[in-house]
Amino acid sequence: MPKVKTKSGAKKRFKLTGTGKIKRKHAFKSHILTKKETKQKRNLTTMGLVHKSDVKNVKDMLRI
Repeated sequence: MPKVKTKSGAKKRFKLTGTGKIKRKHAFKSHILTKKETKQKRNLTTMGLVHKSDVKNVKDMLRI
């Protein structure tokens, strides 16, 4: 049997923390920023965590 490969799109988008949680970046921060408030843009800059209902799917994509 060949090795199971990691989904390359997932490995670019998600990182594992030391405690096993999965970090992600926020969406809506790449363009069309003139109509967004400074507070919204600042909050989108910080890293977020994957919701617990999505953790299983992300771990399957990362082959964890």
